Amino acid sequence: MSATEPRNMRVTAVVRGRVQGVGYRFFARREASALGLRGYARNRADGGVEVIAEGTRRNLETFLESLRRGPSAAEVETLDVTWRVASETFANFGIRH
Repeated sequence: MSATEPRNMRVTAVVRGRVQGVGYRFFARREASALGLRGYARNRADGGVEVIAEGTRRNLETFLESLRRGPSAAEVETLDVTWRVASETFANFGIRH
């Protein structure tokens, strides 16, 4: 980590494929919680899942690897990721409806 890189980052990931109705949000919450990440996962109207997570870059990169894999019943086709500086507004990782 360089002196100019912030300690915590935020990723916004939009996951597409067969990711609704297969426990994807619960999988994301379990994986994020195990890594100490904060944020949320929610279903999108277009059939995808949006995941916002904040934490260290290393833990977020590990998390993104998990999101690409997904739970066993999921079929992840694409994962679009945007990086930003963390807002530090989340207390934990939840599921939104």
